[in-house]
Amino acid sequence: MSYFIDVQGTLIDDKDKKPIKGAIEFIQKLNDRKIPYVVVTNNTKKPSIVFHQFLCSLGFAIDFKNYIDPFMVLQTLIVDKNLYCFGPQEFKNSIASLGYEVTTHNPSAILIASSKDFDSEDYAQMIEKLLAGSKLIGMHATSIYAKDGKRYPGVGAILAMLHFATGKHYEIIGKPSEFFYTQALQKLWQVDDKLCFKDITMISDDALGDLCGIKALGAKTTLVLSGKCKNEKEVLHVRPQIDKIYTSIADCIEEIDG
Repeated sequence: MSYFIDVQGTLIDDKDKKPIKGAIEFIQKLNDRKIPYVVVTNNTKKPSIVFHQFLCSLGFAIDFKNYIDPFMVLQTLIVDKNLYCFGPQEFKNSIASLGYEVTTHNPSAILIASSKDFDSEDYAQMIEKLLAGSKLIGMHATSIYAKDGKRYPGVGAILAMLHFATGKHYEIIGKPSEFFYTQALQKLWQVDDKLCFKDITMISDDALGDLCGIKALGAKTTLVLSGKCKNEKEVLHVRPQIDKIYTSIADCIEEIDG
């Protein structure tokens, strides 16, 4: 038994960023039982070390070796250094800190992160740059972006729209890309190098943007209704890809004890 565990909507609440009931206890139970796990997040705002420290400050006893986010694999996948970044300023600052030039002038690629503030002008800029030859890259491919109690189109939905509008194919850095999940799997190999995707259960609140991708790799999937998805009816279109549905991660504690 081993786990990949999402963060937003799974370990912490999307609205107040506080631990969801049972989340700290679940992580501690994994630590106590020495059950291999990786916290697999699509954090695209704070630098990796800063966001990991934030989780620890909330009471999560997560070792950095058990953590991964898109910033940690970005430079392996993106060699182009001039990027037009769409997303919050904090995201743009983090990209610049990794040595990239954040520019609007002849970018080799546009790079998109989650934002609730995208408007028609942003989408127009994206389309113009793509039609002018820029590559299309998503920091991840979430289906829905939950923020302040509301649900907005996720990066995955925006990528699909831009592909339809321009014919441009896109690359994905974080979840649910096979490369990203494989990088997370390699972290588990520090504990057991024989582990493979069929040995993993992923817990997430994003059925389409997280779970369907890893299900295709052979993993087991658990959806929690504490974030993007509010009830089982919302995921009927992908229900065959979900092995279990729980109200929250607190219900997963019984799974370990059982």
